[in-house]
Amino acid sequence: MFSNQFVLSFSLFFSLSILILLAPNLLPPRHTSLPISPQDEIDDITLFNHALSFSGSPISNSNKPSRFFHLSSRQKPIPNKIAFLFLTNTALHFAPLWNRFFLSQPTNLYNVYVHADPSVSLTHQYGVFRGRFIISKQTSRASPTLISATRRLLATALLHDPNNAYFALLSQHCIPLHSFPYVYHSLFHSKTFDKSSQTQLNVQTPSYKSYIEILSDTPKHWKRYAARGRFTMLPEVPYEEFRAGSQFLTLTRRHAHMVVKDRALWRKFKVPCYREDECYPEEHYFPTLLSMKDPNGCTKYTLTRVNWTGSVNGHPYMYKPEQVTPHLIHLLRESNYSQSYLFARKFSPDCLEPLMHIAKYVIFRD
Repeated sequence: MFSNQFVLSFSLFFSLSILILLAPNLLPPRHTSLPISPQDEIDDITLFNHALSFSGSPISNSNKPSRFFHLSSRQKPIPNKIAFLFLTNTALHFAPLWNRFFLSQPTNLYNVYVHADPSVSLTHQYGVFRGRFIISKQTSRASPTLISATRRLLATALLHDPNNAYFALLSQHCIPLHSFPYVYHSLFHSKTFDKSSQTQLNVQTPSYKSYIEILSDTPKHWKRYAARGRFTMLPEVPYEEFRAGSQFLTLTRRHAHMVVKDRALWRKFKVPCYREDECYPEEHYFPTLLSMKDPNGCTKYTLTRVNWTGSVNGHPYMYKPEQVTPHLIHLLRESNYSQSYLFARKFSPDCLEPLMHIAKYVIFRD
């Protein structure tokens, strides 16, 4: 009798031990990232459809940024514009620097749009940022909400102005590395700015490309792909097509249209991840989509310089005030892919004063 009770107790203990060990594999893990609410999805789809119906003409889908003309042949063509898209969840720390960047520049060459997390109160906005805030939703790091926010900015800019031809995504920690005329000339007029296009012999590529980093083999590439589940991305996104890259991109109007139009890949990337430290959807959605849709229309590098030395919890290195010098600006400009980087991150808010001190004679002197 005692022997039977012992065997039964041991069997129960052994079974419980096995269940505890296998539970992580048998039970679905808990999603950790902020989900997209159904109402946010409806609001976004409505906005996207409006943008697509407005900008879906053959002109805007050409390889070049769109160029619209007045009906009268005696009038000059309306120039292309750069849409500067600021995505922030804090105050715009470097607004004074950006205001100086745009100071005295022709307003028919650019537009500014800001997506600010509604949980953050932004006051005392002035200059180019006044009245430029779009309808925004809550955002969270390592979640698809950052993809939604970027698509919201792109759709708003597409809808607002048909002459927005390039769309540059920036954050509150970004600064310009050159003057506005230098940036504009580099994107629209320079024949030598993109070094990669000069080395492609006998390869027909679009006249204007999107500047977006596209990498196919990065550390933890497989873990990031399987962050929602081993087979969740299939069949739309095979592992061989999965790409990585900086979320800070500069897209042509044609590619902005592609991003806003997409539904298939979004259904995959909006699925919450099981582990936050292995899920950065904003660093994969855009490079994967454009690599699959139009790889030859992308440079595969970004125009925003970032320093990953000493990265902590997925955050890049943050420059401090004592490091802001003319030498640093010249160093950050250096690029192996283009004549120069145009923007840089990540700077702490208290870098504003030293940056303003060198703005006129260093940053904006090209």
